[in-house]
Amino acid sequence: MTATLKAQLPILARHEGVWDGYYRQYDANGEKTDEHRSRLLCRFPDDDTYHQTNYYYWADGRFETRDFPTRVEDGRLIFFTDIDGWAADEPLDTEQRTVLLNWRRRDDPSLYLYEMIQISDCGTARARTWHWFRNDRLFQRTLVDERRVSEDWRAFDGKSFSYDEIAQVA
Repeated sequence: MTATLKAQLPILARHEGVWDGYYRQYDANGEKTDEHRSRLLCRFPDDDTYHQTNYYYWADGRFETRDFPTRVEDGRLIFFTDIDGWAADEPLDTEQRTVLLNWRRRDDPSLYLYEMIQISDCGTARARTWHWFRNDRLFQRTLVDERRVSEDWRAFDGKSFSYDEIAQVA
């Protein structure tokens, strides 16, 4: 019998729920190029499935939704939408706070990124750092600050939100 996904990836399992935050993007010189609010639904709908939906909101009214179904291979989540990549608990983190990701966009094979996510010990805050490379050169970083607004993603699933409804994260 195979262990459940939560048992295979216990750090990632701590991320289940609804997260509100800010994405801030910077160019390679450290100049801010974008900022927007976000709401992420991190779901474990059954013992062997993880599904994430990201809602992005800009102050000027722009809105975007990104959906990330996954499958599990060799103890990692595998993404297979408009990105190819993986996510896995970091086994060297003895504090059990770190998840690592690697993505490559299908529409631009010269672009790839690495992401590191730290979750707080209390499980209510997390910080994410993305390093974007194009043609093997760093061109952008994304910093994400988030707080969990609910562990019950089912109460938010399939609902629409507005910019003002997304909790502000300091």
